[in-house]
Amino acid sequence: MTTRKEFMTQLVQNCGLVMDEDIWKMKKGGKTIALITRAGIEKIQWIHDISIAYTPVVMSQEFCVMKAVATMGELQIETFASAWHGDGGNCQSNYVPEMAEKRSKGRAVLQIVGAYKFNVFSEDESDDFKRENKDER
Repeated sequence: MTTRKEFMTQLVQNCGLVMDEDIWKMKKGGKTIALITRAGIEKIQWIHDISIAYTPVVMSQEFCVMKAVATMGELQIETFASAWHGDGGNCQSNYVPEMAEKRSKGRAVLQIVGAYKFNVFSEDESDDFKRENKDER
């Protein structure tokens, strides 16, 4: 696979993703970013038999850093995600640990299947990835 289009076509076919439900595109900084919804992440995780172990690195009421270790067969990756509620934060939700977990799950699943090299992200990774900013579904 050499292009994002080829990667996405294969991902959609292999994981049973629905374009209008599980994936949408957003223009950001002159680039088009493909965003996978939470349901899409779950489908990818299930089809690829990806297990994830979470470890909170920092946990407070307003700030959380979550470590996720994803395993798919012999392959294993480690990633982190954060959520900070408050002035200058990256999370609008009061559910800070849960948001950090959702973000780390999306990152782990997409990293282990190789999606990041094609500029494909989880919609939960950033509050900047809001549906009202979407280009198309």
